[in-house]
Amino acid sequence: MADVELTELPMATVLIGANGSGKSNFIRFFEMMSWMLRSRRLGEFVESHGRADDQLFGGNRVTPRMESEIRLRTDAGRNDYRFALAFAHPDRFFFSEESFRFNDRSFPTEAPWQYLDAGHREARIVEIAQSAEYQGVNAQTASVIVRLLRNCAVYQFHDTSNVSNFKNTWDVSDNNQLRSHGGNLAAVLYRLEHQDVRRYEFICRQIGRILPGFDRFDIEENYNKVELRWKARWMDKTFGAHLTSDGSLRFFALVTLLNLPSEMLPDVILLDEPELGLHPAAVSLVGGMINSLATERQVIVATQSPLLVDAFDLEQIFVLDLQEGRTHFRKLNAEEYQVWLDDGFSPGELWQKNLLGGRP
Repeated sequence: MADVELTELPMATVLIGANGSGKSNFIRFFEMMSWMLRSRRLGEFVESHGRADDQLFGGNRVTPRMESEIRLRTDAGRNDYRFALAFAHPDRFFFSEESFRFNDRSFPTEAPWQYLDAGHREARIVEIAQSAEYQGVNAQTASVIVRLLRNCAVYQFHDTSNVSNFKNTWDVSDNNQLRSHGGNLAAVLYRLEHQDVRRYEFICRQIGRILPGFDRFDIEENYNKVELRWKARWMDKTFGAHLTSDGSLRFFALVTLLNLPSEMLPDVILLDEPELGLHPAAVSLVGGMINSLATERQVIVATQSPLLVDAFDLEQIFVLDLQEGRTHFRKLNAEEYQVWLDDGFSPGELWQKNLLGGRP
């Protein structure tokens, strides 16, 4: 992916395109940001994803550094964060630039950038946000930017293997937010059952709409640990995650995530192919839940499913195309497809007919 600029994303944004067009790369950038700003483990993220050369478009000989500028709008004004990661031997990154600023709504001119040192391996803005020792920079602005970016969370529930986090016991107190892999799902559901029973029962009803044999979850605390189990209708037997289908586990996690109370949700939610392994009826239900949640949270979805695309309007869809190896984002305009829409074609059908682009 190279030279991407995205502005004014809708509250519900859907990314479509051919395999390898760059959807997952876009999502992975925010995953990298999470490692970089939540735990200051950028180096570990890079190591686990093939090292620095693999993160650069065409490798370091074509793209010697990665540059990013992020603008975050609040009621008070606009917070900007800019950084550049340069390639260095042996196959690692260092910050060749890092800066931030705040533009107050009441001032028409752009505020000057506050530059941090170069040469460091982890994000220095986190240090600024946590300390008042640095002179000449605004720690309050740094703190706001770090908090806002930490509230962007990537969720991918693909791993349902025998060693999946879904199938482990989990600390019952780890329940403030659903983790990106869904491993603490049992702890989150246990909290909801005991603190927000109406929401918990709603989640169970929505799952029962798609899984007719599902009654409710059966999660008990044992030595401060919980395990994901559920009770079937018409019988006393309960089932653990190891006896549950892959699609069902992913559906459990998605329905729970998309119906959490506000205090348990990040500000921006990114979902990578949430339709994987789901029944078509479940895909449509998830699409409706995403649109409902997008009234209060920004949700960005990368998908290959025409059924999921059907849950959204064309103005919410961005098409990713590869041109000479580079990813290009194209926002759709419903007026250009109005004739087809008037004839009853859905967005997913237009995509399947290659009228929207984004096909191999």
